[in-house]
Amino acid sequence: MNRNFLTLHVADSYAMLKGVSSPTRLDILRLLHAKGPMNVNEISAALSLPQSTVATSVQALEEAELIDTKTVKAKKGHQKICSARYDEIIIRFDDAAELPRDETIEVSMPIGLYTSCDVQTPCGLCSSEGVIGLLDVPNFFLDPNRMQAGLLWFGRGYVEYKFPNNAKILNEEISAVEFSMELSSEVPGTNTNWPSDITLWVNNVDVGTWTSPGDYGDKRGVYTPRWWKLEGSQYGKLKTWTISQNGTFIDGIKISDVKLADLDIDNHHSIRMRIGIAEQAKRPGGINIFGRGFGNYDQDIVMRLYRLNDS
Repeated sequence: MNRNFLTLHVADSYAMLKGVSSPTRLDILRLLHAKGPMNVNEISAALSLPQSTVATSVQALEEAELIDTKTVKAKKGHQKICSARYDEIIIRFDDAAELPRDETIEVSMPIGLYTSCDVQTPCGLCSSEGVIGLLDVPNFFLDPNRMQAGLLWFGRGYVEYKFPNNAKILNEEISAVEFSMELSSEVPGTNTNWPSDITLWVNNVDVGTWTSPGDYGDKRGVYTPRWWKLEGSQYGKLKTWTISQNGTFIDGIKISDVKLADLDIDNHHSIRMRIGIAEQAKRPGGINIFGRGFGNYDQDIVMRLYRLNDS
């Protein structure tokens, strides 16, 4: 399933259309979409292009708002980190006023705003400014300052979030519900070969498990603050669970037969999402959840409700 969409209308999108009018800029967009955030030097090497050409194209894409950039400190001076904003760009020639409404209802949930938790050590929380409470003390997961968290981790257990069921409020029918977040395994220090079975529950229903390959610390996360130790978890993988009328998918690959109807969403004013390590997990390798200010994606936990298309 695609995660981020952009629809360009010919009548009012000349700047963005100009941004995709160059083969070089299209190659850069494809590269960033496939590989994730990269700096100008990395893009230049991957595409075998002069750095000056890449820098000019990056500036054009940035001005067209087709990529996000962030300047971070490097060993010598600063470097610009680039990331793709969209997975799919659609060019429309019809009148925008005649188009149907947005197909999704989206809510972003800061990772510290969980409504219940049950975690075991190793565990901890950090904001972009510093550690929250004491490390490896589960009781600090109840500290009110948890609302500022940009990174949390634990070895066993779960955190649960209560999302508003805006489809019910708007009296809308939906065809799918989707949750997207940046995740990795959790081990003291880091280890790229540390598999962990991470499970998602929706309204108490186990919808499916993703096995994280490891806990990543080979390089600093794009948004991870400089004070955070280099030997600590730096970034994860952006994973998306989609529960539709046809089953449950992770990044478009079907992983279970749990369907939207099994979640009983229509009868509740909230949607409860739990993420963690199941008691029966075969590979209980812990979990890191990266939010804004940490990792490679600088996003909260995102829930999307897909409106039912009656056409």
